Amino acid sequence: MSTSVPERLPRPDLRHPLHLLAFGFGAGLSPWAPGTMGTLVAIPVYLALRPLPPDLYLAVTLLVIGAGIWICGWSARRLGVHDHPGIVWDEIAGYLVTMIAAPAGWPWVLVGFVLFRLLDILKPWPIGWLDRRLGGGLGIMLDDVAAGIAAMACVQLGSHFMAGI
Repeated sequence: MSTSVPERLPRPDLRHPLHLLAFGFGAGLSPWAPGTMGTLVAIPVYLALRPLPPDLYLAVTLLVIGAGIWICGWSARRLGVHDHPGIVWDEIAGYLVTMIAAPAGWPWVLVGFVLFRLLDILKPWPIGWLDRRLGGGLGIMLDDVAAGIAAMACVQLGSHFMAGI
């Protein structure tokens, strides 16, 4: 699995708003680790959403996921590449899932980032299974949502055990 965007892959026209969103405002065009760059874009998004009440944060996250199925599927179809490595809206959504009800503070922002990236890259079961079995926008999004759920569980467990120390 390559973590960079090879030159032979089609490049999106970022003047189109859906490509701009799918490619994380251009972060997905990074020649090095586009998924990681997309997750970095998710941090300020998370920080902007963090003050919201939990139910509203969850609603926005679900909206990002739902829109992502369409956005990522549209962009992938236009480019003719099922899961173009530069499509990183799914990483943004996955990180937002990771940070659901996370404790406040930069240590947790970083822990969530590292856990999400590790799970997204390593793709343990069922994340890898979803990645291999599902196509279209749903397939692009769901493995990252699953990685986000697993990372969220780790953040929650970690915060629970840290509270007892």
